[in-house]
Amino acid sequence: RFSGTFVGNAESASPAAATSPPVAAATLPAVPTIPVVPTIVGVPNTVAEGVLNPNEVKPPASGTRRARVLYDYEAADSTELALLADEMITVYSLPGMDPDWLIGERGNQKGKVPVTYLELLS
Repeated sequence: RFSGTFVGNAESASPAAATSPPVAAATLPAVPTIPVVPTIVGVPNTVAEGVLNPNEVKPPASGTRRARVLYDYEAADSTELALLADEMITVYSLPGMDPDWLIGERGNQKGKVPVTYLELLS
């Protein structure tokens, strides 16, 4: 037979543990959170919210570059541009855009493309 010294055994609980009140998360003050939607001057809100409508995005007057596609890339959704290895596209970035992505253009098609799939040319 075992003695009554197991952890969690009601017989072995110390009086101090029984009298101290438990600390609950509910006793801490609640901190309100405010959703932040970035606004980019001159760029429609659909881009700032992560939704790209290629018809609303205009390339900058300067800052476009040519890029060679290194690998095939299948677009995950309509905001992205599918790529084929060794094709040439025009790319540019927009203020506030994720630095791992660029806007790519091929003919009249436009969409986000991952930078890691590109060799940026001068």
